[in-house]
Amino acid sequence: MKKIQGGPKWLYPLFVMGSRWKLLFPEYGRNIPFTIVNSPRVGKTGEEQVHWERIFYFGEKKRYFNALMSFDQERQIIKDYLGEPSLLYSDLVLTVSKEGALIITSKRQRLIIGRIEIPLPKPLQGLATVTERYVEERAAYSIQVIVRNPLIGDVFSYEGEFRENNTI
Repeated sequence: MKKIQGGPKWLYPLFVMGSRWKLLFPEYGRNIPFTIVNSPRVGKTGEEQVHWERIFYFGEKKRYFNALMSFDQERQIIKDYLGEPSLLYSDLVLTVSKEGALIITSKRQRLIIGRIEIPLPKPLQGLATVTERYVEERAAYSIQVIVRNPLIGDVFSYEGEFRENNTI
């Protein structure tokens, strides 16, 4: 990844805890090697799912930002379960920009505690905006992820490029 940033320093304990759930992590920096592995799965109810394993390499330390996603045909959204085991849930909406980039925005979110899912009020949400595009002249995919909270601003972000079956 070209750049990974965290939020305010006082969120550090939250990021340390998040690393236990393969959700957030306290490290940040520039030119961080990473891999993304997407694996198909079938849920308990027969629902088709995709497991996203994002691994960032900070020296000898591996940090994860994992998710399990599926499509809700009735609501026309992507269901995004974040962390392992899932700690957060978010509705994702996909749109396309005028320039042809895929824009993914998070909407309603819930905190997951075991089998209990608690809706999060807006002031407690980390709303993500993801912009992905293919850059033909570099034969690479470009990605920018920004997670913002309405009260404190940017909480977490990363941006960079990658190629299929490769890291940059």
